[in-house]
Amino acid sequence: MTAGQEQPDYAPPRPLSAYLLGGLPFDALLALQRRLVYDISGDRDTAALVLCDHPTGITVGREGSAAHVRPNPDVLAAREWPVNWVARGGGAVLHVPGQVACYPVLALDALNLTAGRYVSELVLAACDLCREFGVEAAPDPERPGARANGRRVAHVGVAVRDGVTSFGLVVNATPDLAPFRDVRCDGDPLPMTSLARESAHRVRVTTVRQLLLELIVKRFGFDRVSVFHTHPAALPPPTRHAIPHGS
Repeated sequence: MTAGQEQPDYAPPRPLSAYLLGGLPFDALLALQRRLVYDISGDRDTAALVLCDHPTGITVGREGSAAHVRPNPDVLAAREWPVNWVARGGGAVLHVPGQVACYPVLALDALNLTAGRYVSELVLAACDLCREFGVEAAPDPERPGARANGRRVAHVGVAVRDGVTSFGLVVNATPDLAPFRDVRCDGDPLPMTSLARESAHRVRVTTVRQLLLELIVKRFGFDRVSVFHTHPAALPPPTRHAIPHGS
């Protein structure tokens, strides 16, 4: 961990369920998020974190535009690059293997956080992660994310519903960078870079996932972490107000 990093003054520590899932189709991620948001809305003293990567595809958030995606629909179909318009902050993002997607599902009131402060903390977590690999990164002054050597290495785009977060942070660890010439991340005219390109150290996706987990745990003050390698998205959500037997 980064030496000398101050612990933020948050509410008392909370338990965190961390799902380290590897490759996860985007539709499965959406189903999992819905389930976790439902659960945490009903028990705001709990929190969850999904760490995964997605098959190649594009998501476009509320500030996004079709103009940020250079290939036309026919080319996208031929490449089998789906485009999902999603209700999160930020613009267009290309998802590819070799990234690490980090999706915290937290009740902001339980951590005494505003939405703006939460976004800032995710950006700082991305900068901390870069420093773990000897890469100097700074918050992007134009839009939430982190830049290294002038190019974006991480995107932050979140959603908040009833005070519970979803979506989050995407970091380029070891992806092929060539496809990023075709998608302007959040409208940036420069293609994204990666930790592998900027760092003199060996970068592994598994290491990036583990470090991100540790950084999120420390930054948000969780003291108990349960790690899972499967997820409950296929299960129906529980009924909160079930009628007792015999009624």
